[in-house]
Amino acid sequence: MRLEFTKMHGLGNDFVVIDCITQRAHLETYQIKQIADRHFGVGFDQLLLVEAPTRPDVDFRYRIFNADGSEVQQCGNGARCFARFVRDRKLSRKNHLVVETASGIIELHITPNGWVRVNMGVPRLEPKEIPFDAAQRALTYPLSFAEQTIQISAVSMGNPHAVILVDDVKTAPVREWGRIIESHPRFPERVNVGFLQIL
Repeated sequence: MRLEFTKMHGLGNDFVVIDCITQRAHLETYQIKQIADRHFGVGFDQLLLVEAPTRPDVDFRYRIFNADGSEVQQCGNGARCFARFVRDRKLSRKNHLVVETASGIIELHITPNGWVRVNMGVPRLEPKEIPFDAAQRALTYPLSFAEQTIQISAVSMGNPHAVILVDDVKTAPVREWGRIIESHPRFPERVNVGFLQIL
C-alpha cells in the first residue's frame, strides 16, 4: 500500500497525518506500529487520520492512534496540527472547524496569523469519567509505585491525564516516573503524565 502523509510537530509531540478523504487508507494495528517505528519506519508519537464526517453537523472526523497501534480519544496538540493540515491541504477554507473525535465534538479556530485555538470542552474530574480508580472525586490522590507514594491530580480532556506538582520541572524524574505512571493499574486506559511547576 502506498500512502501520502505529512509529518508535523506540536509542542514536543510529533505526528504523522494521513488524509483519508482524498486517498483510501485502512491501516491495521501492525501497519501503524511499522510506521511508528523510529528506526525502520517514519516514527511518531501519534498517527492522526483526517476522515470524512459520520454526522451532518461536523466538518471532519479526527482519529488518533498511539505508536503501539491503540486508538485514543483525544490529543490537543494533535488537534492543532489537524487543523493546520486541513487548511494547508485545502480540504477546507473555514476558519472555524467542528470536528468529531472518539471523545465527542471539539471546535478548532484558525486565527488570521495561522495559529490554532482548540476548544476541547469542559474538563472531566469525576474518577469514573477519566477513568481513574478512586472512590470519590478529590483535588489530589495518593498514587503508589516503586515503593513510594506521591500525590497526583487526575483529569480528562478527552483522554486521561495525571498531573504531578513538582518544585522544579528541570529536575523532576520525568522519564522514570512517566513510564511507570503511564501504565499504572489505577488508570485502566493508560494516562498522559504531566509535571507542573508553579512559577
